[in-house]
Formats: sequence, C-alpha cells, structure tokens
Amino acid sequence: MSSEPIERRVSYLGDRLKACKCQCCGKEYFEVRDYCSVCGRKSYGKMDSIDLFYDKGTLELCTYINEPTNKFTKLSAFVYGIVSFHGGKIRVPARLTDQLVCDGKNIGLASLEGREVIPRFRRRYSVGKSDVIPTISLAFTLADEYYPHQEYKVVQPTKDYELPGIVGYGAYSSRFRIKEQGYERAVPFMDEDSVTAAVEAGKLALIHSGLDSTWIGKVYAGSESNPYAVKPIAAKVAQVLKLGTEDGDVQGVDAVDTEFACKAASSMFKDACALVSYPKSGINYAMVIGADNSQAAPRGCPGGELDQFVGYGGAAFIFGKRDVIAEVEGWYSCTSDTPDFWRRDGEPYPMHGGRFTGDPAYHKHVKSAASKLMERCNFKASDINYFVPHQPNPSFPIRVAKELGFKEEQFMPSIQMPKFGNTYSGASLVGLAAVLDVAKPDERILVTSYGSGAGSDAYMLRTTSQLLDKRQRQKINVKFLAENPFVEYVDYTTYRRLKLGM
Repeated sequence: MSSEPIERRVSYLGDRLKACKCQCCGKEYFEVRDYCSVCGRKSYGKMDSIDLFYDKGTLELCTYINEPTNKFTKLSAFVYGIVSFHGGKIRVPARLTDQLVCDGKNIGLASLEGREVIPRFRRRYSVGKSDVIPTISLAFTLADEYYPHQEYKVVQPTKDYELPGIVGYGAYSSRFRIKEQGYERAVPFMDEDSVTAAVEAGKLALIHSGLDSTWIGKVYAGSESNPYAVKPIAAKVAQVLKLGTEDGDVQGVDAVDTEFACKAASSMFKDACALVSYPKSGINYAMVIGADNSQAAPRGCPGGELDQFVGYGGAAFIFGKRDVIAEVEGWYSCTSDTPDFWRRDGEPYPMHGGRFTGDPAYHKHVKSAASKLMERCNFKASDINYFVPHQPNPSFPIRVAKELGFKEEQFMPSIQMPKFGNTYSGASLVGLAAVLDVAKPDERILVTSYGSGAGSDAYMLRTTSQLLDKRQRQKINVKFLAENPFVEYVDYTTYRRLKLGM
C-alpha cells in the first residue's frame, strides 16, 4: 500500500504548525508522534497536541541565503534561520518573509536575532503550473512591526439577538505598496496570493470574535483570483483554521468557493444569515471571506488600463445570532447581463468595456440596489450613518454616493481604494471593516457591493453595544494597515515581479 503523498503530509503538519508534548516528562517535539524518545513505551497514548499557529517565537539566529535553489530562485535572496518556542523547548527552521533582500540591500542580521516573530501562512516555494501549490506556516514576520502578535482567546457568548448579524471580522493586506497618481495600492509579497490572504483574514476574524474555531459550521470563500481553475480555496481555509469539528485530518465543516466577480463574497452574507437563523441547519456560525490578488495586464498591453487600480487583500466576517456587533436588518439584490468586465477561460488577465463599465454597469446596479433597499426599509440617506460602496477606482464610489444623497462624512470613512487599491471581492468588505472600526453603537450602515457581469448586493446593518467591547481585542484594523510606519514602497518593476508570485 503506497504512503500518503509527501505534499499532503507536509502541508497538514506545517500549515498549522502542529507539535506535541509528552505528559510524562514534558519534552516537546515539532512533529506529530505517538511516543516520547526519552520515555519510550510508557509514553504511548500520552502525547498532547500543541498548536503553535497563534503563538509567537524567538528568532534565535539567522543568515542570508544569497544563491537559492531552483524552487526559491524567484525570491532572489532571503533570510533563513532558527525560531524557538516555549523558551527553546521547540526549535524549527524558518524563513523570514516580507523582506526584500535584493539589489545590494542588506538587513543587519544582528538586529534581527533575538527578536520575537510570529508564523505566517504563505506559499512554501515555486512550482510549475501543473503542480499543487505548496503552503506552510514556517514563514515568519517580526511580531512588533506590520503584523503584531495578537492573542487568540476563546470567549463564551452571553447574549442572544433576534436578528442575525456580524459577530467578528478581520481585514488583511500586505505591507508592500506602490504609490502612483496620488494614491497607493497594496502589493502581495512573492509568497502571498488570494489563499494566504483568505486564511489570514479568517484568523483575524476568529481573534476578534472570540469564537472557538470548532463552532464555525460553514465557510464561504469568494474570489476571482483563485490560483487554481479547479480546486477550492475554502477547503484550505477550513483545514488551516481548523473550522468545525476535527476528525483526524478531516474537518466537519461545509466549505464552498463562490464567484461573482467583486461581489463573490458579499452575495453570501444573506446565505450566512439564513443558515444561522434556521434552527434545523445545525449551524450557529458561518464565515464569509472575500480575498483577491487582483490581476491586470502590464501597461501597454490590451486591458492594461486596469493595472493602475488593482490591489491585494481581503476581509472575513463571521455571522451568528449571539454577541452580535452589527445586526442585518435587510438586504436587496439586483442582477443583469451587462458584460462590462470579463476574463475568458485560459486567459491570464481580464478585459473590460472601457467607459461602459461606469454607465450602465457600475452606477446603474449600485444605485438601484441601494435605493431599493432604502425604500424597503423606509429610510432616507439622512437616516443612515455610513454608506459603503464597492470601490473599483477613486471616482466611481464618490460619484454614486453623492447621487444617492450621501454627504462626505457618511461615505469617506469607507473609501479605502486610494490606500489598498481595488481588492475586487474584498473591496466593499474592507470598506465595511473600516467603518466598523470607527462606528458607534446604534448606528446604521448601508453596504452596497458590485460584481461585474453584473449585479449588486445591498445590506442594511445596525450596530450594537458589543461593537465597542470587541474592539478592544483588535491590534490590527484597517487604519493600522493603511498608516503603518513599516509599510514598504516599491517601484513598478518590483510591483510586477511580486504580483506574479512564486
């Protein structure tokens, strides 16, 4: 009988950074094993599992890898070392990611050694187009810079709500930016893609919500930049975040990918609400993630006009009916076959219909969905505290907001495109996260997404008093990501190289 494929075994162990500890002598191992090499036979059945995924370690020593092997050549050069956990009881090999070590730039290794680091879920190395993409959490970032360490503490819910709503959320983006034409766009590092962004956003949502990951019964992953044509993002997210009950190496959770251009994730808000509201579903919490490594052809090529707007990142929202921070009071969706933006099967980059993407595509659908929902709820623009539109470029969301009667103080807090670029299925979600970061209890938020092809989803949310309680758990919010002093700016050549990835 053949053994399990090496890639499957390595990813299952390394994606989550699993370790174990002997109950008899306390020795810890960075590997899943049935017995302790010190205690021998008496330790069988007495090895406890250790989870390092939310932990932080220490970079004990490191060095430069200046001539990487074939699988790492796209990194040019990188920092590699040894990270220890639990006071040196566990030591693991580690790559320090999010560091551009090229073009003669050197990082003082002595200044890195001894610093705290945290694991990041990233691609492991480069492979061919027909291979499975290898992933791992043995890539680390410094714990006191762009991605600070946050404790994951499970808190038992205490309050029931009549309406379903958001119980936790998290937004994620890269520390790299390109600055052009007065605004910035997020650029993924070489080992990042839509899958890594989805996992990291989901991780932040769990931390913010305080929910045990095993309580999540459904996960939707919306993206239009899945690195696979056939293979779901959601399955990897469910396994890495340990969503649902764990049975060996199988997670007891329903996981599904969704696709409707930039509203691939927002479309699932209503489905998540329906699931957690139906008693016989058996699902108390559902996670919805929108994440994209937004793609565009290089400038000068057909479709290259999009290249000045595309970004990277996403956000995750957990829905339930306990300890809700924003109730969902209503929604409305509209759809038409308006081909303003598309990517044919097998083509690497999307195309668009030029000015046709504004009218009758974006503006018609966003205005229709938002105005129809306000009409159903019997609200005027003045009755709503915040408006969150889809943000494909700097001008569309501002124009549609003003046409709907909203003032700058109502829509500008949500406009994040000039800071991160168009994150496609994450665009309206990141805008919503930015508003939830600053909103007060008992305020109304109107979110209206848009997906090319075309359609819009509009949701009416009302915040609760628990919004402020859970805000104390956040170190990383949208403002922190946008204004972080450790953001690193790159030129256009580096931007294109990083977007292509490993």
